[in-house]
Amino acid sequence: MTPYRPGAAPAGTGNAPPDAVIVGTGPNGLAAGVTLARAGLHVELYERSATIGGGLRSVALFDSDVIHDICSAVHPMAAASPFFRAFGLGGHGVELLTPDISYAHPLPGRDAALAHRDLDAVCEHLGPDGPAWRRIMRPLLRHSEGVAALMLSGQRVLPRDATAPSALVRSVAGLLGAVRGFSGEQAPALLAGVAAHATGPLPSLPATAITLLLGHLAHGTGWPLPRGGSGRIADALAADIRAHGGVLRTGNPVNDLRDVSRAKVLLLDTGPKEFLRIAPGLLPARYAQALRSYRYGPAAAKADFLVSQPIPWADPEVGRAGTVHLGGTRAQVFRQESLNARGVPTDTPFVLVVDPAVTDPGRARGGRRPVWAYAHVPHGDTREPVALIRELIERYAPGFTDTVLAAHGTAPRELEAYNPNYVGGDIGCGAIDLRQSLLRPVARWNPYRTPLAGVYLCSAATPPGPGVHGMSGYLAAVSVLRREFGIRTPPSLGTPGVVGAPAR
Repeated sequence: MTPYRPGAAPAGTGNAPPDAVIVGTGPNGLAAGVTLARAGLHVELYERSATIGGGLRSVALFDSDVIHDICSAVHPMAAASPFFRAFGLGGHGVELLTPDISYAHPLPGRDAALAHRDLDAVCEHLGPDGPAWRRIMRPLLRHSEGVAALMLSGQRVLPRDATAPSALVRSVAGLLGAVRGFSGEQAPALLAGVAAHATGPLPSLPATAITLLLGHLAHGTGWPLPRGGSGRIADALAADIRAHGGVLRTGNPVNDLRDVSRAKVLLLDTGPKEFLRIAPGLLPARYAQALRSYRYGPAAAKADFLVSQPIPWADPEVGRAGTVHLGGTRAQVFRQESLNARGVPTDTPFVLVVDPAVTDPGRARGGRRPVWAYAHVPHGDTREPVALIRELIERYAPGFTDTVLAAHGTAPRELEAYNPNYVGGDIGCGAIDLRQSLLRPVARWNPYRTPLAGVYLCSAATPPGPGVHGMSGYLAAVSVLRREFGIRTPPSLGTPGVVGAPAR
């Protein structure tokens, strides 16, 4: 079998080869493209689908006027990520709209729990549990930028902000004390709903980390939505790549690494399973076996609704929230997420719901508006998700079914067909447990570099893991610049439209 040799142009090829090829245009592939192009490299990105974006696609599903987010809809990490903070989405025409209530958690038979963005407001709302909530969140908020940088890092070097780890320790201590001492159901439910974003058994250390990160961001930079849909973020990144000489090739699947071997380096915004598929027989046996041993987690099942009015929540305050978590009490959420991790299907999954027009009124057009929802289900679950999710929403919003004009479901197997990184419907690109959170995808000091010369991984299967933060792509690109091109200072990301100095 012909070996993979980066930089080797096929016979008869006269065009100048690119410095770097990136396979996949999800948020990490695009972040890598921005970074390399701004360093002066000639970059080409290949996308199997007809449009770019991966988890950042927005399309008109039922009606040409109403835009639906196909994967992600709400972006707390995009507001806080060091990559996006440096890039400056606002300077590229992306307006992040932040609701006053970051998320809500309806509870049966009592008032809903509301995570106001304002810390004083949520502490007042939680009554006797307010002081404990403040003890958890205040240390993180005081050092939020450093905490986000630490938790969205490559997890291999000491943080620049030495106060961030101590802030985390204080908040963990506050969290452990509060969980034992909460007097009501609302505060534990709010924390459980955020912990469930880990999509795995609860409680767990990785879920605690996610709770502290997303939980404090709800009172800091917020849980925003991009005006006009998530696709606006992908469009902004792609425009910057093109402005710096990069090329994006849509409808161009890469089925074998040797097909793009003309580039000096190759970055793959792919998970381990897809990497193995497109590198047949090329990887050393030990590394290939480690990739085969990579574990995937529970799945998401997606439902998109076109509705005639805002969701008729039984508690009207829920209708002010940008995101809604449906799962009942803390104990019920923990039980359900743990059953999912064991592969046990139930008819009461944890569900995330977003009515984008609550935060972005322009998403509603002529008495029609989108509703976005995910249910957490077992890996590879085969059930049709629309009825399952609709019934769960109906429990907390009686009459919701009567508002539905059209609906579309995407089961886990269809999510994987849409994006091969979502194996079995796992939109996190790998199970999130302690070992796999730190050693993604295999145990290597440089998790982005592979045994193949010039080939790097830059997907959510590398640190810091899932989420629209761009950091996996950025950190992989920084590694490429240093190791392959001798560029030790990363390029500036914050000056739109200014082409960086040539790399060589």
